[in-house]
Amino acid sequence: MERRKRTEIAVSRDSTLKSPIQDNEINKGIFMTMYYGHTFKGDKTKQRWQTMREHALNVAGRACEHAEAFGEKKRAHLAGLLHDLGKYGDLFQRRLEGEGSGFDHWSAGACFAKQIYKDGALALVIQGHHIGLQKGDGDTLDELAIARLQTHHPLELRLTETDLKLLASRLLADVETLPPGAGRQAKLNIPQGAADMLDTRMLFSALVDADYLDTEQAMREDGAPPRPHGPSLDAVRALAALERHLATLNADERVPEPTRTLRTDLMNACHASGERDGRLWTLTAPTGSGKTLAMLRFALTRAVREQNAGRPLRRIVVVLPFLSILDQTVQTYREIFSEAEFGPHFVLEHHSLTGTRTDPGQDGRDDGEGANNRREAQLLTQNWDAPIVITTSVQLLESLHANRPGACRKLHRLAGSALLLDEVQTLPAALAVPTLKTLSRLASEKYGAVVVMATATQPAFDTLDEKVRQSEPEGAGWQPQEMAPPELRLFERSRRVRPVWNLDTPTTWEEVCDWVKAEPQVLCIVNMKAHALELVKALQAQGVRHLKHISTSLCPAHRRKVLDEVRQALRPEREGGGQPCRVIATQCVEAGVDLDFPKVFRALAPLDAIAQAAGRCNRHARRPEGELRVFLPEKERYPTSTYGRAAQAARNMWNAGGLDLDDPGTFRRFYAQLWQYEKTEQEELARAIQVQDYPEVARLYRLIPDDSVNVVVPYGEGLALAEEAMRDGITVEWMRRAQPFTVSVFRRRDGTLPPHCEPVNFRPRKGGQPQPAEDWFICRHTKAYDELFGFLPDGGGADWYSL
Repeated sequence: MERRKRTEIAVSRDSTLKSPIQDNEINKGIFMTMYYGHTFKGDKTKQRWQTMREHALNVAGRACEHAEAFGEKKRAHLAGLLHDLGKYGDLFQRRLEGEGSGFDHWSAGACFAKQIYKDGALALVIQGHHIGLQKGDGDTLDELAIARLQTHHPLELRLTETDLKLLASRLLADVETLPPGAGRQAKLNIPQGAADMLDTRMLFSALVDADYLDTEQAMREDGAPPRPHGPSLDAVRALAALERHLATLNADERVPEPTRTLRTDLMNACHASGERDGRLWTLTAPTGSGKTLAMLRFALTRAVREQNAGRPLRRIVVVLPFLSILDQTVQTYREIFSEAEFGPHFVLEHHSLTGTRTDPGQDGRDDGEGANNRREAQLLTQNWDAPIVITTSVQLLESLHANRPGACRKLHRLAGSALLLDEVQTLPAALAVPTLKTLSRLASEKYGAVVVMATATQPAFDTLDEKVRQSEPEGAGWQPQEMAPPELRLFERSRRVRPVWNLDTPTTWEEVCDWVKAEPQVLCIVNMKAHALELVKALQAQGVRHLKHISTSLCPAHRRKVLDEVRQALRPEREGGGQPCRVIATQCVEAGVDLDFPKVFRALAPLDAIAQAAGRCNRHARRPEGELRVFLPEKERYPTSTYGRAAQAARNMWNAGGLDLDDPGTFRRFYAQLWQYEKTEQEELARAIQVQDYPEVARLYRLIPDDSVNVVVPYGEGLALAEEAMRDGITVEWMRRAQPFTVSVFRRRDGTLPPHCEPVNFRPRKGGQPQPAEDWFICRHTKAYDELFGFLPDGGGADWYSL
């Protein structure tokens, strides 16, 4: 590679940094060395290689656009210019020619940001764009220095160049100017607290999404389709479509008139709230009252209002805890915002099963156009480039506390958006305070997001206001407004279930069997998969027919099929339903799953779970009254100690004078009592936040325990996927296809797994060695998966049913 004479600069902290090579000198014929950022497959002429000038300016421009929504254009632009500063090193340029490996090209820009701009967060963002955000405390930032990295690199890599002045000279020759430094007397700005962590992640998101997008564009093959761009949120047109849908629902005479009136009242209350100021909201309304669409009406009304005021909401993000609810919501939203009127990507779903459906596209096509729409949707999920995103609590909340580039990439889209979180009672108590701190920051003036927390069993999150304010900026806290005013008397008007409390003495499984077989349509919910298995087998032994079993022992594709069969059986006779249906399930059928049984039996559980079980009973008020029977199992066991303590808190409240499930005040008292002895902030997590330890926060913030493994079971396409894994090894794309046919299993205390679980390897790169996939296993033993029970690796031993 031809080289020019080195041109160095004295890096100034007090004035704008300018290129030492002026345009007129270039015009006079001074040769400029070309520095490259990316190669292009198969191009030895370098005609398609991307220059560093192009990459740095492109990323800076895109990052600037991403950060505009939260007022960080200048820092994002600077991050884009500096993020690949190390690529100007000669060692990196030789690596592009195939000489050498094991180089660090990201730390140089981070060191420059820290040394010249005294910006610890900016340094972390640049350092992390390949390796993820690292620790951000003062001591760790002190070690982010060229001299230290030369001798003690944490990843045992080599720097591409140790002379920052030389690298800056080469960058400036390409981009001409950099902003002035912070000055010699300035102190290093070190972030602290949950709000600062979110600020850093948002800047990080703006940078990494810009970097991904520009790199993808530079490497796009000739003839390959360009990346799609999601449409904008046309709030006026979207609200009109929703109003048409609501009018159709309100005219449906199959729904009792009192239910339609109640839903209309709730809709109107949410519409009125959308016309008011405020960014933190709760929606407390009974199950079956139409919360999902009421929240959407609030968000679209707010979006129209903001649009008229010149500050439009950019998107609506609907957040649900379980895939079973998400499926229903996606279907409803796509009916409202049809592809014919709004295009294929107005509603975007993003979760662990995104893109795994084997059915044709939403419009019924399975031709080239339908396949292309699905490919484009898969790309749009990477950075949530869509006006309406429907996702899971895991996807949103864990991303908000993540440190990896891929997970954080979409976060900048949340600024100026409406976040509609449904079934918020499912948030683990130990994560309550850090979650509220982060959401409070999103709803600040800086980010302008609108946050709604909806449920029929609203936790008393406002009682945590003081904890949310601790160690956070002025204006933080948790004092939301309620959308549904008390005078609507929603819960009183929606009484449709009579609770029966059998908690004086334990109930045997034999008694429960007698209850179940006496009812043609009944749902019985127990706390343990082992209990569900035992109960179904006992009913089978008595010759009881029309049995269904729903738990996480069934893979997602199987659960979806069973739920569809149950819903069909429960439909009115005039619609082809009215068939016998006896379902034994775990709590996976609670919280928003659209089932409507005349009777529900529920093993003692936390009060919110009992109320959610009641929501599966007489849900659409087609009967004068349903029955919820709560019983104390003879074999009293719970999935976790926390769950068990919450169940006992509910029992204590019942002993103290009964429980009214239709009184929201009951749940405030329940949570107040529960939080007296349940931590609302995990101590390790709180410490990690205080010292800005991004990897540790990402490890500790888990809505679902991550000590389980994935087992691909022989259901549907699962067996073929298992054979493919054994033959070729697994890839990320294989994992995506395998998710619908996967169950999660905890290891035994000795670390062993159930019988018939075979390990698999990652697909090796060319010339590489296979590496074991520690969290993925396959089961090819067809007798280990049952059409009724799901995964039975050892014939149904209880050890595997204690989730």
